[in-house]
Amino acid sequence: MAMKHVAFLLLFFLLVSSDGEEASREVADLGAPADTPALPPPHKIVDAKDCIGACDERCSLHSRKNVCSRACLTCCNTCRCVPAGTVGNRETCGKCYTEWKTHGNQTKCP
Repeated sequence: MAMKHVAFLLLFFLLVSSDGEEASREVADLGAPADTPALPPPHKIVDAKDCIGACDERCSLHSRKNVCSRACLTCCNTCRCVPAGTVGNRETCGKCYTEWKTHGNQTKCP
């Protein structure tokens, strides 16, 4: 009876140790993560007049263009930046653009 327990424990430890080797090989094979795609550069605004064109492009597909444009122009005049594209890429404009919140604690800048 004791011999069966010893054999069972031996097989169990062999099984567990072989799984550990496979897991370590899988981790080693993963290596470094693939390069993430680069974000498009934001529209850096030098003059406040440039905000209008950049915000028109940013809000072109928005369902409420007037609301989007008003918020975008406010953010552009303060942060001097408008993210590229019609949606996303907000982090390219920095903390001024991403951390500005409304009274309802929602993001202000589109």
